[in-house]
Amino acid sequence: MENTIEKIKQEALKEIENINSLKTLDEVKNKYLSRNSELNNLKKSLKDLPNDKKPVIGSLLNKVSAELNSLIEQKFSVFYEKELNEKLLKEKIDITKDASYIPLGNVHPLTKTVNEIVEIFNLLGFSLIESELSPEVEVEKFNFDLLNFPIEHPAKDMQDTFYCKSAKNVVLRSQTSNAQVRQMISSKPPIKIISPGRVYRNESVSARKNNLFHQIEGLYVDKNVTMAQLKGVLNEFIRLYFGSSRPTRYRSSFFPFTEPSVEIDVQCIMCKGKGCPVCSNTGWLEILGAGMVDPNVLEAVDIDPNVYSGFAFGMGVERLTMLKYAIDDIRLFFNNDERFLKQF
Repeated sequence: MENTIEKIKQEALKEIENINSLKTLDEVKNKYLSRNSELNNLKKSLKDLPNDKKPVIGSLLNKVSAELNSLIEQKFSVFYEKELNEKLLKEKIDITKDASYIPLGNVHPLTKTVNEIVEIFNLLGFSLIESELSPEVEVEKFNFDLLNFPIEHPAKDMQDTFYCKSAKNVVLRSQTSNAQVRQMISSKPPIKIISPGRVYRNESVSARKNNLFHQIEGLYVDKNVTMAQLKGVLNEFIRLYFGSSRPTRYRSSFFPFTEPSVEIDVQCIMCKGKGCPVCSNTGWLEILGAGMVDPNVLEAVDIDPNVYSGFAFGMGVERLTMLKYAIDDIRLFFNNDERFLKQF
């Protein structure tokens, strides 16, 4: 058997010496070192040898296998480096050559506004709500019922809400308040979050309105939360977003989920009081609604209104963007006109 092993070794050494590529190297390695190789078959036959021969032949087989493997590894390093250098030389790039211009896309103005608003409220201590708590397809319970909407409220009519045919009482959410409700159910105060996202309302499309738009809503629930804190937060947001020179006004209002409620207007920079279709010739444009969270809403999510209070607010992203950049038609955001988008 020693002669057979030596013969296999000499044949292998000769073939290793003549290897001229990685492909040939793999073939030689498989021939002499694979499971089906002659050397491996000899190792399997050790059990049939006399006991005094097993250690000698076994040691010789291991020694030859290790020697052949070492030579093959050395060859591999040589050919791998050679082929790598050839590839690098072939793919060489002249970094001094002028590059061709590749036009890149820009951040959409609505995305830019959302990012800016989120950053401002992060500075004011608000956290971004988790996406799984903010579904766009919602059931009436979270879109209306837990927000203190009466059964007969007009917002629940088909004229204002998109109902889905897939199942009963399933809607496209009409505000991102559903995310706030889910947050209050899944966690306990203090809660200080904002929830941006797309919302849908069955409205006629015009320069001021669209049936799909974007909202950012905020919620703060804790002990001893007051209307003064709400006004302070919103005034600081308006200052950071518009600048201190933009005139604003607060008006009393009504929302089912807040009491008392207010709406906040900023001066329309498209007309400044002279009248225009964007602000309906009033000189003012509403940017958000807000108020103290109604105790009925807190009770519905198992938060004790005798211990905790809170405020909530919601704003339209499109309208805020229009007022900041003097855009006079909300439809421009959805037309994908490059002439418009390139300005941002």
